[in-house]
Amino acid sequence: MKTTLLVAVMLTSFFAKAQELKPVAYADGTQKLNGLVTSNATKGLPGVLILPAWKGIDDEAKSAAMNLQKQGYIAFVADIYGEGNVPKDNASAAQQSGKYKNDFAAYQKRIALALAELKKAGAQPDKIAVIGYCFGGAGALETARAGLPVLGIVSIHGSLGKAADRKNAPLTAKMLIENPADDQSVTPEDMSKLIVEMNEGKADWQIITYANSKHTFTDPKSPDYNKIMAERAWKHTEMFLKELLK
Repeated sequence: MKTTLLVAVMLTSFFAKAQELKPVAYADGTQKLNGLVTSNATKGLPGVLILPAWKGIDDEAKSAAMNLQKQGYIAFVADIYGEGNVPKDNASAAQQSGKYKNDFAAYQKRIALALAELKKAGAQPDKIAVIGYCFGGAGALETARAGLPVLGIVSIHGSLGKAADRKNAPLTAKMLIENPADDQSVTPEDMSKLIVEMNEGKADWQIITYANSKHTFTDPKSPDYNKIMAERAWKHTEMFLKELLK
């Protein structure tokens, strides 16, 4: 009995380690970046790039990567800020994320570098999608706006607006916008302008609004967490990715 129990514990530990995320060091010039990739890298599977929220790589992004691995995707969690620049609090997160929202070209470059790492990790280059949370949701939109080579993007409680002087352009990536109904950071004007942008870009788009949900409704560690709506949003993400990549 004790031997059986010991074997079971060892097997559980083995499989847990086999599924751990692996660190990936890459760079933007002299700035070191530290991403994470699922342990099924090199297996030639469809790929999903995950863009974290405004405090950088967090448990929600890691959990998403692990769930995507179970579904047969290679997932890569991007490091947008770089080593030495990870925000320690909300004030520094607002400063760092604001920098990339204002300098969208720098944000797009960091996303492109992460996409390159996802491909290096063995993801099929013609079967890649991007999902992002909060600040990362804005990054998912920037992926589409930059015309980066992905099949689709999911913006999860992301910032939807862009500078008024930026012209609308063609949008080839399919777009899923998961928006909490009570997100005070997204104005009706932001939403209406995004719809105009997607229509003018002739995008294949869909917006899903989640009732009784504030900004970070998908994060179990947030006071905004809405379990039912978070689970629905994840199912919608899964369905979208399956349509694109499987």
